[in-house]
Amino acid sequence: MSEMGLRKSAILLLCLGEEAAVEVFKFLGPKEVQKLGATMAALENVNRAEIEEVLADFRTEVENRASLGAADEYLRSVLTKALGVDRANNLLDRILQGNEANTGIEGLKWMDSAAVAELIKNEHPQIIATVLVHLEQDQASEVLSYFVERLRNDVLLRIATLEGVQPQALRELNEVLTQLLSGTDKIKKSAMGGVQMTAEILNLMGGQVETSALASIREYDPELAQRIQDKMFVFDNLLALDDRSIQVLLREVQSESLIIALKGTSQELKEKIFRNMSQRAAEMLRDDLEAKGPVKLSEVEAEQREILKIVRRLADEGQIVIASGGDEGLVE
Repeated sequence: MSEMGLRKSAILLLCLGEEAAVEVFKFLGPKEVQKLGATMAALENVNRAEIEEVLADFRTEVENRASLGAADEYLRSVLTKALGVDRANNLLDRILQGNEANTGIEGLKWMDSAAVAELIKNEHPQIIATVLVHLEQDQASEVLSYFVERLRNDVLLRIATLEGVQPQALRELNEVLTQLLSGTDKIKKSAMGGVQMTAEILNLMGGQVETSALASIREYDPELAQRIQDKMFVFDNLLALDDRSIQVLLREVQSESLIIALKGTSQELKEKIFRNMSQRAAEMLRDDLEAKGPVKLSEVEAEQREILKIVRRLADEGQIVIASGGDEGLVE
């Protein structure tokens, strides 16, 4: 959801009142709650005209959807058009089956990453890998960061070679984490794990962790390591974005974050950024970069990871198209 979308949602929830807002939050995921909660807490300077606009938009939206038929079919149609058949089916399986699975792994999504790492660190690496593929990539990367290097690399290798999760595996996880997911034969094999997810997790870890993990995987299977690397989208890959995508991205990135992230990058990438800004904005950014002075590498990498999260979100929303490291074509 865009910053404007978050602001409008926050205003609407505050207008609805405490009881109604509570009911809405029950249908949201952990990250949605966190983002909305933070936006609500930071709201200021909301005038009457903006409130009236938000309420009018909401009323229009409700009226437009009042005649819809079965919710499941509507959801399937919208997600298929937005994400494609494979990704939509995978997401629908998780949504529609998740109604009876609000504990176990779903519960982990609400926990602090350090607590999750402490909970599962002594389990078999295959069990850990199976748990992590059920989490969002950014949370999985944070959990992995708390492991020792040897365990982290082992788990990433298992994620990369994981082709799916069978019902029996879910039942075993159920014993480990107490009612993880519904252990029924009706559950389909979940298309989780694999090269793409490993690449996305590594994208969010960066630095020496990324290098070490890829080296470890390369020792086991050089071809697998190359496939993972080809799927990774690192900060320098912003050069592969077209101008329109760069402009969309820049609207989502805070100036201070961009200044730090550009420290130490190639002049070619800086010039690409400058070209997609107004002349005045580009001049200000040049001046700010020069005035900023030396910045710790860890700070630069942290800001670059945050911007890469925005890139991934915009790509998932269909607002931009990215080319992965070794691919010739464009992928979403």
